[in-house]
This record gives sequence, structure tokens and C-alpha cells, in this order.
Amino acid sequence: MDTLKKAARQEVDRHADELIRLSERLHADPETAWEEHRAAAAVPDLLDRAGFDVTSSYLGLDTAFRARFGSGPTRIALCAEYDALPGLGHACGHNLIAASSVGAALGLAAVADDAGLTVEVYGTPAEEGGGGKIEMLDRGAFTGVDLAMMVHPAPVDVAEARPFAVSHSKVSYAGKSAHAAAYPEAGVNAADAFTVAQVAIALLRQQLPASARVHGVVTHAGDAPNAIPERATGRWYVRAETLAELAELEPRVMRAFEAGALATGCTLEIEPESKPYAEFRTDGTALAHYRRNALTLGREFAPPGQAARMNRASTDMGNVSQVVPAIHPYIGIGSLPATNHQHEFAAYCVGGTAERALLDGAIALAWTGVDRASGHPADTGDE
Repeated sequence: MDTLKKAARQEVDRHADELIRLSERLHADPETAWEEHRAAAAVPDLLDRAGFDVTSSYLGLDTAFRARFGSGPTRIALCAEYDALPGLGHACGHNLIAASSVGAALGLAAVADDAGLTVEVYGTPAEEGGGGKIEMLDRGAFTGVDLAMMVHPAPVDVAEARPFAVSHSKVSYAGKSAHAAAYPEAGVNAADAFTVAQVAIALLRQQLPASARVHGVVTHAGDAPNAIPERATGRWYVRAETLAELAELEPRVMRAFEAGALATGCTLEIEPESKPYAEFRTDGTALAHYRRNALTLGREFAPPGQAARMNRASTDMGNVSQVVPAIHPYIGIGSLPATNHQHEFAAYCVGGTAERALLDGAIALAWTGVDRASGHPADTGDE
């Protein structure tokens, strides 16, 4: 192991207890998209104490931040996610993402002068449907970065991210209330509009590409069984292999919602919750560096299969990868049979295997940053 990597690992190890405490603090206090005020203060605190220049409310986003250290020619960005899922808490492990990115940044800061690095940590809110990184990109974040990285918890280790492109929409129907028994003919049923739309979507799936995904939830559809619902709202996602395929698929899904309005006489409003998330463009050299570094740490990458499918999950890091070189590997926390977005998975995001993943992820990312700055050759063989 070269001197720079040894020094970076020692720095991560030196802060191990603080990084674990940060992860546990986030896990115990989950905040959802755009509401991560406590997390956005807690995550950069350790960086601030380590001498990073921290900018809060970065680019006018209340729960975003940027922390910077060094002035070298190679700019390495670590992305820290910290939003939780409504009703599920940290069932996607963003507490571990934030802590591992902070750890990697601390490791790289220890060698920044010798490696010629500028180390940047971006606190990126609202990954779970809000498109925080897209908002940051639109406001100028990540410009000129040489490599952007993060590591995401999963049941098992998978090096390469292959996420779907996805659009997020809020769907609303407006009808007219009436007494469901005495005056049913006077009502226009907004809940029925969703029923028609969901049947149409279910039938549409027969003609969709195998890779497409259409799913959502009705979030409100009436208040009393004896009053015809005058409003119904829901949130719907459409996924496809690429943004180009998504642009072809999404209008077909929207026509299913239009069918619900037509059949019931309701009015329909569809509002995007964010710009679409893009597919991921992986930097092959950096991924090969990460894979080799993870193997050095004793990680084992899972073969293709059901347990490894978290790498297909959509992420706004895909939009970052369209602009700057990026990787988004997955690190296993030994949770099987529990998988992401389950209460059981959230329970695995603290404790022994999660702590090991946190520290291994931080070290592997830091070493990958050293490799990029040093121009080390990479073994780019198949995973």
C-alpha cells in the first residue's frame, strides 16, 4: 500500500467513532426530502472542525451544503445524501452514505497537499423523489469536478450502478362531492378516476418493454364513506432504461390518467415533482480503481441476481454522471433477506455490519480519489 493510501486510511480510522456516531444520529432522527435541517447541520460539523470551508444553504437551498479543503488541481467530490423515506425512516441507508462520504473526505484531506487534491463534499438533499442534485446542478454545482463519488448501502456489494431513468409526478383529480346514498347522481367521483387510471396502467404493462416500471400510490381519496370524494391525489413514477426511452413511454402512461378523467368527468392535473432522473454514465477507470480497493479491504462483490438488483434503483446521481465523471457503487450490509425500502433493512443500517460497511466505503472512496489524483493504472476487467 502506498504512503498516501496508508495515511488516508489512518485518518478514516482515527475518526471512526465520530463517523459511527454521526450515522447513528441521522438514523435516529430521520428527516424527509427538503426538510433535512438537522442533518444538514450535523453532517458538515465534523468537516468544519477538521478545517474544511463549509458553506451552508448552498446555492440558496436551505438543506444543502458544500465543504471544501485544499487547493490542488484534481477536484474530488463526495456526495452526502441524508434524506429519509416517509414512514420508513432510513430504510435506504442514507445515514451511512453521509457518514462514509464525510469519512472519505477526511481521509483525502489528510493527503490533499501531497496528492494535489481539492476535496469537496456536497450535501445533497431530497434524493428520494425531490431531485436535489438536479436542482444543485441547475444552480452551478459540480462544475469543473474531476470525479464525483458516493457509496450506497445495499444487501450485497455491487460495483457498477445501472439505474433506470425515472420521472416523478403528482396526480390530482377534482370532482364534486354529494351524499353517496341520497344524491349519488349529483356527485363526480375523484376516487373512481384513479381506479380507472390504475386499470388502464395495469393493461398497458402488457405492451411495455420488460425494463419499464410504472408504480405509484394514492395519497388521498376521500374522507367519509357516505360522501363521494371530490378530490383524489397520488404520486406516480415511470421508469425506463434511458431518458430517451422515458420520453417515449411517459406520454402513454399519462393517457391512462387522462382516461380516468374522461370516464368520470373529473378534471385532471399532473405536476412534475422534479426534473427526470437520468440513467448513470459510469467512469470505467474510477470504477476499476474502486473495485480493486474494495477487494483489498476484503469486500466481496456479488454475482448478478436478485440480491444484487439494488444497482438498478434510480438516483439523481445519474444526472451528475451526465455532467462530470462519476461512480456510485453499492456496499453490502449483510441484510438479506431484508432489502432496501423495508423496515427490516432500516434496522440493519446501524450496528456491526453497517459500521464495517461505513468505514470500508469511506476508505475505498478515499483510495479511489488518491488513484485518480495519482494517475494510477486501473485493471478495467469485468466485474
